[in-house]
Amino acid sequence: MDLLQELVEQALQKVAQAATLVELEQLRVQYLGKKSQFSELMKGLGTLDPKERPQAGARIHAAREALQEQLNAKFLQVERQARDRQLAAEVVDVTLPGRKEPRGTLHPVRRVLNRIQLMFQQAGFAVVDGPEIEDDFHNFEALNIPEQHPARAMHDTFYFDAHTLLRTHTSPVQIRTMEQGKPPFRIICPGRVYRCDSDMTHSPMFHQVEGLLVDEGINFADLKGLVADFLVRYFEQEVAVRFRPSYFPFTEPSAEIDVQCVHCAGSGCRVCKQTGWLEIGGCGLVHPSVLQHGGVDSRQWTGLAFGMGVERLAMLSYGVQDLRLFFENDVRFLRQFA
Repeated sequence: MDLLQELVEQALQKVAQAATLVELEQLRVQYLGKKSQFSELMKGLGTLDPKERPQAGARIHAAREALQEQLNAKFLQVERQARDRQLAAEVVDVTLPGRKEPRGTLHPVRRVLNRIQLMFQQAGFAVVDGPEIEDDFHNFEALNIPEQHPARAMHDTFYFDAHTLLRTHTSPVQIRTMEQGKPPFRIICPGRVYRCDSDMTHSPMFHQVEGLLVDEGINFADLKGLVADFLVRYFEQEVAVRFRPSYFPFTEPSAEIDVQCVHCAGSGCRVCKQTGWLEIGGCGLVHPSVLQHGGVDSRQWTGLAFGMGVERLAMLSYGVQDLRLFFENDVRFLRQFA
């Protein structure tokens, strides 16, 4: 008990000299913690005469309370001083001009898609949309691909059940348009399509633009002229275009559309796999069976159709060599198209 007054004075002096919250916390533990000197004094009450214990306990308790009040006051003072210093260091100059929020920009695929749509609209084509969840009839059978047709192996399809699927191309929109209207037709069908495929040049979800023109007397020369004119306008330069004979069940005759590599000008590079040519889509004259499924008399009307991958055209436009970059949403990549 003789040490109590000396202990209180020593503690109060250290509290008064403390300048940080860390120092104050250390003092609280030192003097008021479970292993502090005040705790030792309380434990020593058992050695006193029973008549002296109440008075000694009251003195120790009062000393603890006084020290606790001083600590609390000092804590508030140090916190206020720290806040004042922070406010003084963070003065806001209200005369400065405001900071503009960063604005987003169109995705490069959307830019290309909008540009393609505008070009065909200027050529008299209407833009038509359709459902992405399709039925088996419109996605396959109406396009001359019956259940056992080997051409179904060309598509790795996402099925919901035996008759419902994610469309593998936008051609079903052409069938639905023919079912609901009367020829002549001049439409393009842009949109998302889905196939089980993923690598540097393929994605499980990608965008297509397919076109359909149905009128009297349409022939392959019309198709070649339409596609070649579009590619020259798209690349804004004269580019060599070739049509390779191919097979599609919904067109006859059919062809693959190749354009001279815009990266190496046909000399051969990694992008074109040293061939000098890049495949960008397919085309052909609409098969009579497809016209019949759409409710169009194939004896009076003929048509042409074409389809191109939007991401493939975007890769050529912007010099991108990995299609997956378009879907990773890396801000560093997307900012280049702002």
